[in-house]
Amino acid sequence: MKYYFRIFLIVLSVQFGVVSKVVADAEVKDCFETINRATFTFNMALDKAIFKPVAKGYRKLPSPIRNGTSNALSNLSNLVTIPNNILQGDLGSAANNTVRFVINTTLGVVGIFDPADSLGFEKREKEDFGQSLGVMGVGEGCYLVLPVLGPSTVRDTIGSLVSMNGGDAWHNITVRNDTQYFKESDYWYSKSVDGVNFRAKNIEAFESIEKNSVDLYATVRSLYLQDRKKKIQNSNEITESMNDGDWDSLENQ
Repeated sequence: MKYYFRIFLIVLSVQFGVVSKVVADAEVKDCFETINRATFTFNMALDKAIFKPVAKGYRKLPSPIRNGTSNALSNLSNLVTIPNNILQGDLGSAANNTVRFVINTTLGVVGIFDPADSLGFEKREKEDFGQSLGVMGVGEGCYLVLPVLGPSTVRDTIGSLVSMNGGDAWHNITVRNDTQYFKESDYWYSKSVDGVNFRAKNIEAFESIEKNSVDLYATVRSLYLQDRKKKIQNSNEITESMNDGDWDSLENQ
């Protein structure tokens, strides 16, 4: 059970949107396509049986509750974004996000509100260790579909492992270290709510992609790889999806 909570944050976090163009097969290193397709089918069945129904129930909560939840989760994500800003040499964003985290954690009541934005410290793109590896020139490697976890690449999977093994301060103070202020369950709870929050925001997008895709697996693969490339390049080009900002984050609902 603990395993599912750990990866629930990233569950379906790259699976939704509507695409009109697909990356050519020659450009995709899908080394394990047969296994990937079988895993994708399993993940889709799991989504229909569990994640989608839970997300529909979550959607019935009042908008202020969902907004506050998204804000708080976004605030926590700064604990991963800030070190990756530094690794990528973006010290301006690191400073901005650090100030945002301090202000929103205190004046914003653990991030439920966003007073930092009103004070001129605007919200910037999330970063992760997979992106940092890409900026450093590490190739994406083979495309992967992990059970429950969903679409990834060898590079992004390594980045996720770095985050779970010391790279995420929130994971460190809740799971890796025994503190009197936080419990291990706090981490798993935040990640599970993360996943539900994301899925709730993308119900229509996912239904659209299912309806309009001749090959759902290939479309999701294309969308994921396009989005990761865009984020690594810090490109303003919009991935053709319902809400491009939702590909790797749980925000703005």
